[in-house]
Amino acid sequence: MLNRLDDYPIHQTPEPIAHPASSDPNVYDRTWFNGYNDAGTRYFGLGMAVYPHRGILDCHFSTVEAGGQQHCFYASRRAPQERTDMSVGPFRLEITEPLRSARVIIDDNESGVACDLSFSARTSAIQEARQVLWQGQRKAMDATRFAQFGRWSGTVTTPDGEFTVDQDTWRGTKDRSWGIRGVGERVQVGAPKAPGGVFFLWAPLQWEDHITHAVFFDGPNGEVLVREGAVAPLFASESEIPDELDHVATHMATAVHRVDYHPGTRLARYAELDLIDMQGHVRTIEMEPLLRFQFKGLGYGHRDWGQGMWKGELAIGGESFDPLTLDLLAPDNIHVQQVVRVSDGEQSGIGALEQLVIGPYGPAGFTEFFDGAE
Repeated sequence: MLNRLDDYPIHQTPEPIAHPASSDPNVYDRTWFNGYNDAGTRYFGLGMAVYPHRGILDCHFSTVEAGGQQHCFYASRRAPQERTDMSVGPFRLEITEPLRSARVIIDDNESGVACDLSFSARTSAIQEARQVLWQGQRKAMDATRFAQFGRWSGTVTTPDGEFTVDQDTWRGTKDRSWGIRGVGERVQVGAPKAPGGVFFLWAPLQWEDHITHAVFFDGPNGEVLVREGAVAPLFASESEIPDELDHVATHMATAVHRVDYHPGTRLARYAELDLIDMQGHVRTIEMEPLLRFQFKGLGYGHRDWGQGMWKGELAIGGESFDPLTLDLLAPDNIHVQQVVRVSDGEQSGIGALEQLVIGPYGPAGFTEFFDGAE
């Protein structure tokens, strides 16, 4: 099964590019973006992924304004043989220049959500350490990820009307990941296993002339599974980003998080982050949440439009909901990202704080799968 990418000298196995190295049904390859304005009053997120063994290509786009509805567009199709085809009905993702710029278009459709957005990178692509999580003897996750920070321009249309995205006031993050992780319908094979929990915290933050980045996976008692921090310069334009990608980001020795939750929820009321460099210097970053975005709008935990779920040869959907009326302890509402104002005592910035805590987690006092903070 050949596609256009097979014409390039990029193969990592004797198989064509369309053939994953693993036969795990949860193989995936995903592109994700967020975008938010400097005032922290508007946010959008989008994702597109292919699941080769499931034969599915799907995408999601969702946007929210402070005090308003969160509007969502969903689409899914049978995955095409051609991997450079990243279109699903009215949606298409175009890589204008690899690791520099991209364009996302959603033509008018029955959901009432459409867009024409261009992303321009302002940092190098920052590779995170390989993320491997185990469930017994089986890898529940085995993925590589990189993040890239940039600016947005264009327009977004929702059932409430159209708004303009101006690159002078809109920032965002690109997140590429691929490998193996739990997606799609769960299929029971062999003896049943006890459900597993997860603690995940992700903090891509933009400052005046640099970015900071941190990612955490913890065990149920707060033990470190994955912990990483990095600092990298911001460039004035994509053309100024150097080609020597491996020498731009400065990786920390480690990072530490502290989260204070709203009572009765698993939603951060306030958070701090320590970045600790190789010499032991500690930079403490305070994060004040401004706006909440529900990740079910991007298929995470969605009961009907979850990632990697077979919806037919081509299916398009959408919905709108009020984030302020949701039960934040319901399983499909646990996963969130907040736009946060950040400060280290000398300078300020803005960014996002993603949170997912399922199951017991000792440091926060969570003892059940979906109980809230005291």
